[in-house]
Formats: sequence, structure tokens, C-alpha cells
Amino acid sequence: MPRTRPDGRKTQIVIVGGGAGGLELVRKLASALDNRDFDLILVDRNTSHIWKPLLHEVAAGSLDANLDEVGYRGHAFRWGYRYFDGALESIDREAQQIIIAPIIDEDGSEVIGRHSIRYDYLVLAVGSVSNDFGTPGVREHCLSLDSRKDADRFRRKLLNQCLRVSRQMTADPNADAFARVAIVGGGATGVELAAELYSAATALGYYGLEVFDEKRLQVTLIEAGPRILPALPEKLSQAAHAELEVLGVRVLTNTKVTAATAESIDTADGESIPAELKVWAAGVKGADFLAHIGGLETTRGNTLVVHDTLQTSRDDRIFAIGDCAYFVPSDGAKPIPPRAQAAHQMADTAYRNIRALIDGKELKPFVYRDKGSLVSLARYTTVGSLMGNLVGGRMAIEGRLARFVYISLYRMHLFAIHGWLKGMSLLLIGHVNQVVRPRLKLH
Repeated sequence: MPRTRPDGRKTQIVIVGGGAGGLELVRKLASALDNRDFDLILVDRNTSHIWKPLLHEVAAGSLDANLDEVGYRGHAFRWGYRYFDGALESIDREAQQIIIAPIIDEDGSEVIGRHSIRYDYLVLAVGSVSNDFGTPGVREHCLSLDSRKDADRFRRKLLNQCLRVSRQMTADPNADAFARVAIVGGGATGVELAAELYSAATALGYYGLEVFDEKRLQVTLIEAGPRILPALPEKLSQAAHAELEVLGVRVLTNTKVTAATAESIDTADGESIPAELKVWAAGVKGADFLAHIGGLETTRGNTLVVHDTLQTSRDDRIFAIGDCAYFVPSDGAKPIPPRAQAAHQMADTAYRNIRALIDGKELKPFVYRDKGSLVSLARYTTVGSLMGNLVGGRMAIEGRLARFVYISLYRMHLFAIHGWLKGMSLLLIGHVNQVVRPRLKLH
């Protein structure tokens, strides 16, 4: 395709979604393409980005997202693309336009009306949302960790409950008062949150809650399958299970949730688990607005079907990457899992293929390379598995080495969105912040 259109306008590339994949992609394109010929636009309903695997730390208060987030406007100015605040509503493929929903202020007044943005190439990188599988009461009574807003809401509710317990204990040291949290889903998000909560609880006494400690925290982790962390080898799953129980987490496996109420989580075996805070982390799906959006092919889980080039099955001008993309390798392997490392790899392939389309070259197929899974149990330990050539396949790691690798994954993300110079600067600032800033964010 020519670098400018026949009508003289710039070739416009629009990326919807500023998560791990979308933000990495727009940075790569912006650093490679001449903005005299190309107009790059990032659209996101939020004004800042935070790496989704860190949301459990934001929720527990052990990470201050204000210090770790990336503002889209500043990032856009740094790399030379444009950022639009807004939520995708629909796609007009014939006119090659996306429709952005109106932006409504807190008082209900309209800030920006419904409008359209043209595209020559479109990349959908809108991530995923929690899948409640139609379980009664989940939407009304459970929290999720899909976004920074969700994590902040959980942290406020957790702190309020801890304050209630502290006040009751001050009035009556023998009071039967607890902060009870039920987490549904024994995957990485649920396990990491459970461990992080106990890490945070040990620090609350230093910040004004003198009579509150981890003994007043009751966390129940509920998993429908036979074990937690099914993506890890069974040995590591068992190690994580044991570590959680040492912390004080009640771990229930082979336990199906039938309903959520304002006071509890109900299970198929008749137990009602009391909890002031309930978190649903039992799976993900594509957002509802993606269902057949623009006439594109989608799955029952609202994810967009893509070819091995990551182009959508019904429109070669539209790509999908990350959690919202459904791709099954030609070798018959399972669909690519919704992980940050998959989004990172897809962003690289989408970048190369968009460049190939522009230059009239052959597109390359996406090949997913599983780098393994790592799960952080807060400051206590990290467990996981890596694909290691040195041992001829999957290499199990635990403890300090796993923690180092887990942190390294975030460092790689920083380099991908900021470049090496600023990425290194942010790492140094992060080390300083670990020393000077409070252990918990309580506001």
C-alpha cells in the first residue's frame, strides 16, 4: 500500500486498547514509521496503562499504581502518535471507520458526543473481562480485577472492612470480628491475590490499625477443578497449595460455586462461605460488545477469530491481538492462552505484518513460544515453570530464582513500551521508591 493515500491523506493506523499488546505495538510502529506519511492513533477508555499482572498488588495496596502507571497522553507525545479517550462501540467496515461511544461526565453531562475515526488498518487489542458463566449473583455481589478501577475499588472496600474490625476490637478485644475474603478461581490471579492479602495485612499495624493483623484476615480460595494453578506442573501446584495454607488461606478444590449473595459464596456441596468481600477470578472472556462486532467472526466467548497472520478471518485490514484474539495453531495445539506473554508476542508479529503490508511484502505467521508460567506468592516465594533448553524442556523453578524471573518479565514490558533508556531509568526509580515510599497504599 502506498505510504500516502490517493486523496493525499496520511495512511491511518488505529489501535484500540492500550494494554500490554496495544501499547507495545503502537510504540513500535511510532518509532519505525514516518509521521509525515502515517497517522497512528491509540484509542482507550482509560487515560493510563498499568500492567495487568500487577493488579492484584494494586488491589492489596502493596503497589501504588499512581507511581507505576503510564499516562497515554504523555506516552503519545514522547513517541509521536495520537491518543483518543473513548470506548469502542462499533465498526463500520464498509466505510472503514470505528464508532466511539459518547463520553459522559460524572454529573451525567456529555463531554464528547458519539463520533467516528477512519482507519486504513485497524488493530483490536481490547483485552478480556471476567467470565461469570451465568452464575447467579456474581455480577451484583462480586468484584473482579479486570482494570485499575476494579483494583482500586477492592482496596477501598478491604481497608474499610479492616477499619471496622479494628474499631470493634478496640471496643471489645474478644469481639468475633474478621475481614473475610472469598476468592473464586484458583488460577494465577486468585492465588496471587490471596498471598498478597496476607503480605499486606502484616503491615497494617504500622499504619494506624494497631489491633489488626493477619490473624483477623480470613481468606478462602475456591477452585472448581481438582487443583489450583492447572497451568503449572502438579508438583508446583501442590507447593503453592501448601504455601497458601501455611499463610492461613483456606484452599478448597473440586468445589463448584452455585451462587453469590451479599453475605456469602454458596457451593454445590451445600456450604455457605461468609465473606464481606467476594472476588470472581474464575476465567475470562471477550467483552460483550465484541460479539459479532462489524460482522467479524467471533467465538461463543466473544473473542475474534484470526488467521495465523493475526488478521481477522473476515477482514484483512483488521488485526486482533492479546486476550481478545482467538487463534488455534495449525499443528492442532490448544488455542493460545490469554497471557501477557502471548500479547507481547502477538504485538511483535502484528508490527512486522503491518509493516509487510505497507511495503508489499509477504506476511509471516504467528508462532507462539510458551516461556512458561510464573506465579508470585507476594514476598513469600514465587513458583513456576520455564521452557529451558538447558534441561531439554520444561524447567521447574522456585524461590529466589523464580522471583527474579517474575520481576524480569515486568522489566521486559517496561523496555517494550518505553525503550531501553527510559526503561532503565524507571527501574532505578522503582528501586528508590521501594525504600522511601510506604509499604502500603491506604488512600
